[in-house]
Amino acid sequence: MKPTLLILAAGIGSRYGGLKQIDPIGPHGETILDYSIYDAIRAGFGKLIFVIRHDIDQPFREKIGNKFKAHIPVEYVYQELNALPITFTVPAQRQKPWGTGHAVLVAKDTIHEPFAVINADDFYGVDSFEIIKDFLTTSKQDHALVGFTLRNTLSDYGTVSRGVCTLDSNQYMQTVAEITDIKRIGRQAQYFDVQNQTQELSGDEIVSMNMWGFQPAIFSHIEQQFIEFLTRYSTIPKKEFFIPSVVNMLINQGQAKVKVLTTPSRWFGMTYQQDKPQVAEAIQRLISTNIYPNNLF
Repeated sequence: MKPTLLILAAGIGSRYGGLKQIDPIGPHGETILDYSIYDAIRAGFGKLIFVIRHDIDQPFREKIGNKFKAHIPVEYVYQELNALPITFTVPAQRQKPWGTGHAVLVAKDTIHEPFAVINADDFYGVDSFEIIKDFLTTSKQDHALVGFTLRNTLSDYGTVSRGVCTLDSNQYMQTVAEITDIKRIGRQAQYFDVQNQTQELSGDEIVSMNMWGFQPAIFSHIEQQFIEFLTRYSTIPKKEFFIPSVVNMLINQGQAKVKVLTTPSRWFGMTYQQDKPQVAEAIQRLISTNIYPNNLF
């Protein structure tokens, strides 16, 4: 069975100032996501599932989803604030989405095979898709992460959030820590910890850009942890339920192993509007070296 690609596309783009999921950057109006899907299809994925919101359903289908129906099966699931276990309701002050862990969970009734997870607004490269697809078609139990080097994932125009990994000698994950407001300082980086103290990063750290490979058994763990999250934190308006939190808990409890896979592909993305010209230039360079055709579809 071919693996499925689950695409997290429900973000509101608060720092970007709009729906970067459908913002064109290619010579014929292609989005970053168009290139990711092109890579996934040629790597051998069997189905696409988009995680979106109802309020962007029509423009997303028109600009993204409909163009792929002739090439690969396409489905949609919806990440809404009220997509909660039956014993919970949305607190009145809650406006921020519940986070990436919740985004994966809303697909639990749709996916029954190994699957990869990506962000709609990140560029991962064809090698990354081939690597994660090969893993998912050969591994029967373990999960995986395609890891990128921190300095290659930073923006010149503001701070970013990254899952910083520690690995054992066999390239299995020991921990992944979600760190927010990371700022580039030359080839290095820094952030403020919970005590508001400055912490330094070398830039060589391996980080998660949310390119995960999961076995379908992950859903029961995510659901259990989401219930625990809501019980403790649902009244905190900006608290989010992240995929790394789920992974850390499973590793700590000895319930899962996560292989960290390295890729020769270079990540890039659009956190801020100012990132867009650099992304467009990077795409054009890949076209000029025949990595992509001038017109994808």
